[in-house]
Amino acid sequence: MANLKPVILCLFLEAIVVMNTIPGSECRSFLPNDESLIESTCKKTPNYNLCLQYLKASPGSSTADVSGLALIMVNVIKAKANDALKIIHDLQKKGGGPKQQGALSSCASNYNAVLVGDVPKATYALQAGDPKFAEDGANDAANEATYCENGFSGNSPLTKQNNAMHDVAVVTAAIVRLLL
Repeated sequence: MANLKPVILCLFLEAIVVMNTIPGSECRSFLPNDESLIESTCKKTPNYNLCLQYLKASPGSSTADVSGLALIMVNVIKAKANDALKIIHDLQKKGGGPKQQGALSSCASNYNAVLVGDVPKATYALQAGDPKFAEDGANDAANEATYCENGFSGNSPLTKQNNAMHDVAVVTAAIVRLLL
């Protein structure tokens, strides 16, 4: 038994040397940081599948940290706001009654606020390392979508866009909250 101690010690030291010489690219196969970070982050949001959908679709997500994942989601908010504004402008061109035109105008203001205020605020805050303001920006975007939807009194032609914006913004806020 006493003769085995040096052999065990040698094997142990050799294992340590081998583990320290494995290139970083090989470590990814043992610890897929990109996938595990995205999945563990999305598990902490209210809509896991939606979170995965957008983060896995983004090319930069595989190398991003949590702050980078939040920035990706802020860009999704921006895209959703632009999509909603395009639809709003198309609906405004088609006409409709004064009540609908008023609600569409209000929605245009809501989504402009997202693009001019909330997205830049959240982007700057994340880049500056101040996640509280980024969370506020994401929550504001969710609220703007809700205000737009409520402006139609139950007959909204923008329900799909408003729900999408709300859901994406809530997921974004949850990711940002992980940085607090």
